[in-house]
Amino acid sequence: MIALVDCNNFYVSCERVFAPRLEGLPVGVLSNNDGCVVARSQELKALGVAMGAPMHLLPPAIRRHAVLLSSNYALYGDMSRRVNAILAEFSPDVEVYSIDESFVSFVGFDASTLEARGQRLREMVCRDTGLPVCVGLAPTRVLAKVANRAAKTIAAYAGVCRLDADDPATRALLQRLPVAALWGVARRTSERLALMGIDTAWQLREADSKLIRRTFSVVLERIVWELRGHSAIVLEDMSEPRQRIMVSRSFGRLTGERHELEAAVRQHAARAGEKLRRQRHLARAVMVMVRTNPFVAGEAQYRNSVVVPLVRPSDDSRELLAVARRGLSAIFRDGYRYQKCGVMLLDLVDAQHRQLTLYDAAQSEAENDRSQRLMAAVDRLNREMGRDTVRFCLPRDNSAWALRCERRSSRYTTRWDELMKVKTR
Repeated sequence: MIALVDCNNFYVSCERVFAPRLEGLPVGVLSNNDGCVVARSQELKALGVAMGAPMHLLPPAIRRHAVLLSSNYALYGDMSRRVNAILAEFSPDVEVYSIDESFVSFVGFDASTLEARGQRLREMVCRDTGLPVCVGLAPTRVLAKVANRAAKTIAAYAGVCRLDADDPATRALLQRLPVAALWGVARRTSERLALMGIDTAWQLREADSKLIRRTFSVVLERIVWELRGHSAIVLEDMSEPRQRIMVSRSFGRLTGERHELEAAVRQHAARAGEKLRRQRHLARAVMVMVRTNPFVAGEAQYRNSVVVPLVRPSDDSRELLAVARRGLSAIFRDGYRYQKCGVMLLDLVDAQHRQLTLYDAAQSEAENDRSQRLMAAVDRLNREMGRDTVRFCLPRDNSAWALRCERRSSRYTTRWDELMKVKTR
């Protein structure tokens, strides 16, 4: 069994942990430089505020009544790390999918105890971090996503939903679930499926898998098998281009040498930059992750992650590498032998339609043009002459990191000078 643990309204929930007065209020979190709404509380959604809505275009009445906060990536990244540290107490195999979602393997656990473990997991995360989470349990990742959706939207599940592949309850859920709502099924794909008479997740499950592969892709065929209860997907197959890009890989051998981790992070960041440019998006922040091997007995164990914001949305590998190196410096610890590291690009925006701000103008048109031409030349050489024909050395740490975040809350958990203050009379 696999569990998908998803933090509810993650950015807003992080803010509410340290500001309980925000409970019940319409709360939104803004993008870098306070441009657009990138996270919404249920109350703000009910007011009709769309994801990505520019702050300056929000109706005056909403701006008066809503609480709009700047992104606080240092806080969100640290809270994500704390949640995953708790998940690691339930299973040695935790796969971070995004800043607010992780897959937890329960292979080999007593199946009759899993729902109770899910409830206990929710209680511990809430007790130790204050964050609400929902748990979806299933034999595959795609079904775990469906189960998590049900856990969030159906009160009877009380935050934990378990789906078995051939259970009548699973069939009933899949028959009501639009195929477009499935993890990994894009809108255009769902429209093409509709032309074949496939409108629901259940109809896709019952479709001819070979026909699906010939007509669409091997990834969609794997989704069919996952819906039937057969594990067929790894995380790299299912990156969601408009939300995140993740590149990670286990090492051929354990290593405690910092320069080897730097080389790996550099490679991952460069590869992520290539993917970002290929789908014509920009990233607002970078997450760097490291971990040791939890299955080696007697080894000192350590895992950590950090989220570092970019000074502006970018697809320039030089900026991504600089940020990734800074992130690694923050979490690397001597005395451990590392097995894996990864780089995840977060809060992606369309390069052609991103919301510009006065602060983005700090990069001139000439600088932006040079950046685009350089990245295009690098990508073309690597595409035509072979991967890594052109590589990036580690850049000097001379970038300006400070962002304009006039509405940002304190970084309570990562800065001594921003610790919560308690006053007594």
